[in-house]
Amino acid sequence: MATKYSDLELAINSLVTEFHKAADNGPTMNTTQFQTMVSKQLPAFAKTVENEEGLGQVLQQMGVQSGQDISFENFWNLINKQAVGLFDTTHKDKSIKCNCVLQ
Repeated sequence: MATKYSDLELAINSLVTEFHKAADNGPTMNTTQFQTMVSKQLPAFAKTVENEEGLGQVLQQMGVQSGQDISFENFWNLINKQAVGLFDTTHKDKSIKCNCVLQ
């Protein structure tokens, strides 16, 4: 009998799968792989990383040091920031704010 996964579980699986697919099944990805994945999977966010300045700012926010590849943990930091921002702009009850912060 196949296990039935929830939408949330499937979404988490998609995040992990897409990260590793973009990283050519490796544990990290370089900035070119990252930009390609963002343009395909996060098109509303893609304009942010189109130029070197924007890319540099995003990498810094993700905790990626200069010359360092992007780990899934770094990517997860980005997903957290995007999720909180999306929630804040789309949630119907504007009195509720997401204060989700990764430590």
